[in-house]
Amino acid sequence: MCGIVGVVSNAPVNQLIYDGLLLLQHRGQDAAGIVTQQDRKFFMHKAKGMVRDVFRTRNMRALPGNAGLGQVRYPTAGNAFSEEEAQPFYVNAPFGVVLVHNGNLTNAQALKAELFTTDHRHINTESDSEVLLNVLAHELGRATRGAALGPDEVFAAVAAVHRRVRGSYAVIAHIAGRGMLAFRDPYGIRPLSLGRSAEGGVMLASETVVLEGTGFAPERDVAPGEAIYVTLDGAVHTRQCAAQSRLSPCIFEYVYLARPDSVLDGISVYQARLNLGETLAKRVVSTVPPDQIDVVIPIPESSRPSATELARLLGKPYREGFVKNRYVGRTFIMPGQAVRKRSVRQKLGLIASEFAGRNVLLVDDSIVRGTTSQEIVQMARDAGARKVYMASAAPPVRHPNVYGIDMPTREELVAHGRSIEEVRRIIGADALIYQDVQAMKQAIASVNPRVTRFDASCFDGVYVTGDISEGDLARLNAERPRESAAPDHAD
Repeated sequence: MCGIVGVVSNAPVNQLIYDGLLLLQHRGQDAAGIVTQQDRKFFMHKAKGMVRDVFRTRNMRALPGNAGLGQVRYPTAGNAFSEEEAQPFYVNAPFGVVLVHNGNLTNAQALKAELFTTDHRHINTESDSEVLLNVLAHELGRATRGAALGPDEVFAAVAAVHRRVRGSYAVIAHIAGRGMLAFRDPYGIRPLSLGRSAEGGVMLASETVVLEGTGFAPERDVAPGEAIYVTLDGAVHTRQCAAQSRLSPCIFEYVYLARPDSVLDGISVYQARLNLGETLAKRVVSTVPPDQIDVVIPIPESSRPSATELARLLGKPYREGFVKNRYVGRTFIMPGQAVRKRSVRQKLGLIASEFAGRNVLLVDDSIVRGTTSQEIVQMARDAGARKVYMASAAPPVRHPNVYGIDMPTREELVAHGRSIEEVRRIIGADALIYQDVQAMKQAIASVNPRVTRFDASCFDGVYVTGDISEGDLARLNAERPRESAAPDHAD
């Protein structure tokens, strides 16, 4: 996953984009970048690291202009350590285009071959985002064939991109001297929202929290397959560019990825997580009698809404038993299994008095590898807990994700090929309660009944694009970033 933001304004946007990236930092901590444009020129700064470390005063002063875009990166394809693969990406022909991308192309290798042999374009990195940029640039050239570039030509190019590209992609691009283009894949797997400021500025961002946090009023979500073209004078043009489209957002956004104060495709992330706690409570009662639970403790932070609702319905005290060290990054972004395991106790402190002599129900948003869960259960025991029960607000993660979340191979997933009892023994809990797949879908869809379908492939193995075979899974696994690390639990 990544976080992207783009803006057209009538005032300098460098600080605005920086602030937006800070609000998206949870979506990627590997690298950050900003491009602004002024007088048909692009100004770029990007580097590995957190937003606050990548941009200094001198960098911000070198980013003039009233339009621009930015990205925070969490690599899901290519080389996780390459400075060259930080976004935005730039090509100078035709027109000059910069692009940021959230998602993952499932046919990137085939497209790369096409670009070289047929389109005669050069790809210099292993990033699928550079592939996507060159496909877009090539189609912009074909749509204009040397003529002027207007909305019709832009939308024709996006339609051609949809015909060629497979996978998930939320995209924001700037075309030098002309305007900002944004579009979403025909399934709307990755989120993208549109907002406006009182002064007439237009912003697009991965989450509504960016719009609200920077003074833009959220207007709507970009529809699956839709393109939005904003000229530099602020005029907004929209068109459906996909031959067929069906909204199928990634359900893991609501379970874990997005901030709770965001609204994605009309679904409040916070309310979705409350609902997950409600349905999880029914599963807990059928496994562990409530009179055997003394206290409900969340594993910070994404599980908190689910844990509070679960505790309320069980009639049990809700307590904060873990304290998160906010200066340690999310474990799934840290390279290497040994580093991930060691970092659990670095990032989570423990309030021993909340555990001593009690039967505790720990609530997490999801369990992927099981390494973190195993460490946390042991921490609770070391603090004196009599019994340690574990509840997951999400179902067992049994399948790789190919749409922009760096889930590991099946063999690395603790629930793959194992019963719940076998997973329970691995993590060392006295009981393990998982959410039900259908209950999860219903709980989240109930917030916005217009959303009737989700990509829940990491839970149910159904890939909504309909083009993923066993061979594709093997190939996409080979394209994962070197020394990458998937999320073990939520934060």
